[in-house]
Amino acid sequence: MRIAVDVMGGDHGCDVVLEGVRQALAADLSIRTVFLVGNEPEIRAACGRLRFHDSRAQIVHASEVLTMDDNPLEGIRRKKDSSMVRAIELVYDEKADAVISPGNTGALVAGSMKLRRLDGVKRPAIAARMPSRTGDFVLLDAGANDVCEPLHLAQFAVMGSIYAREVMGVAKPRVGILSNGSEETKGNDLTREAARLTAQLDLNFIGYVEGFDLFEDAVDVVVTDGFTGNVVLKTAESLGRTIIHLLKSELTASPIRKLGAGLAQGALRSLRHRLDPDVYGGAVLLGLNGIVVKAHGSSRERAIMNAIRVATEEISHEVNQNISQQIKRANESLAAADTAATPVPA
Repeated sequence: MRIAVDVMGGDHGCDVVLEGVRQALAADLSIRTVFLVGNEPEIRAACGRLRFHDSRAQIVHASEVLTMDDNPLEGIRRKKDSSMVRAIELVYDEKADAVISPGNTGALVAGSMKLRRLDGVKRPAIAARMPSRTGDFVLLDAGANDVCEPLHLAQFAVMGSIYAREVMGVAKPRVGILSNGSEETKGNDLTREAARLTAQLDLNFIGYVEGFDLFEDAVDVVVTDGFTGNVVLKTAESLGRTIIHLLKSELTASPIRKLGAGLAQGALRSLRHRLDPDVYGGAVLLGLNGIVVKAHGSSRERAIMNAIRVATEEISHEVNQNISQQIKRANESLAAADTAATPVPA
C-alpha cells in the first residue's frame, strides 16, 4: 500500500502530522510507502526533532500551502505546487493508492476531481463515520455536494452500503434517507423521489429516518445532501465536545463530586473516547478513481494515524472495485425500471 500525505495542510504544523505518520507506520507493516508531501527543509527538520527515520517514508517537495482561507477553486488553480495538489497528483499518476489531507475541505474535493469519477458515478460523496449507542453509522454526503438530485442520493445509498459492509463489517447495512419524519408523506421532492429510486435497488432500505434515529442504533447508512449532512456532522461534533465540557464542569464542582468522578474515571474515559472524532481519523470521499481521506484541520497525531488506517482499510477491502460493480448494477436496475414504467404509445 502506498499513501500520500499532505503534511502541510493541518492547523498544528508538520510535526503533528509527521508524528501521526510515524505511529501509523509502526502499527502497520503492510504499508509499503508513505509520501510526505510538503516543504522539504521543514519536513527534514521536523523528522530530526521527532527522530523519525523510516525507510518507507519518502519526501516529495512542494513549495506552497493551500490554507483554510484560500478559495477552493482559485487555490487549486493558482497554487499548482501546493502540498495538497502534489499529493493528489501522486494518486493520479498511480504512484500512490490514497491521499490524506487535513487541509481545506473544498479544495480537497475540487482538486480530487482530477482523479475522475468511477464509471457510472454521478457525484462523489463525503462519508463520515459517527458513533451511535453501541456501534457506528456512516453519514453521506457530509459536505461534497450542497445541491443534489434524487439519483445522486440513490447512488450515495449504494456507496454507503458498500462502505458499511466492507469497512465497518455490517453484514446487511440498514440504509435510510434523512427526512423530517418517517412517514412516506414527509420530506420534500428530493427525498421522496430519492426514496422511490432507492427502494428499487438491491439494498436493505428501511425508508426515511429522522434526526433522533441517528444515534439510536436504528440505521447503518444515513443518506442526505451535502448541505444537510455537513450541518448534521458539525452539530454532532460540537454537541459531543459540549457534553464532555459539561460533565467535566459538573463533576469537579465540589470535593464529593470529584471523589465520584475519580471512581467513575474509567467510564468517563470510555465516553470521551466514543465521542472523540480523532478515533475515526477522517471522512472518506467515495466515488473517485483513488482513495481520498479528509482529516480534520485540527487533527492531532492520533487522528492522522487513524486517517492512514482508514485509507489502508479502503484499499485492502477493495472498496472502489465494489463501488464500480454495484453502481453499474444499480444504474441498470433503475434504467430497466424506468423502461418498464414508460407507457407504450397506442
